[in-house]
Amino acid sequence: MKGLDFIGSSRKDLRAFPEEVKDDVGYALFEAQEGKKPVAAKPLKGFGGAGVLEIIEDFSGDTYRAVYTVSFKKVIYVLHCFQKKSKHGIKTPQQDIDLIKRRLKIAGQDYKANYERGD
Repeated sequence: MKGLDFIGSSRKDLRAFPEEVKDDVGYALFEAQEGKKPVAAKPLKGFGGAGVLEIIEDFSGDTYRAVYTVSFKKVIYVLHCFQKKSKHGIKTPQQDIDLIKRRLKIAGQDYKANYERGD
């Protein structure tokens, strides 16, 4: 089973979600740790394949998203958790995409520093 690590404020942001959403996202992340693809997860557009995924949960008229990467052998990194504010379309706002890209780079640095030893 892969480890689970959070980048930036993603853990704090996830903890602010409603209980039902936290439970669903937590279970989906557990499935990802086991090497499964959660039903609620789909590849995030703009990241070239299935290495970055998003879990989408609708609750009480709001949409919550948790973005994570499975690009590393030993750990799943949660990159960003947020409530989608826009009611127009399903596209992830550019500022969130930019934040995810920055955090993906940080995840790569963290992996190199903490997990690649002994590979």
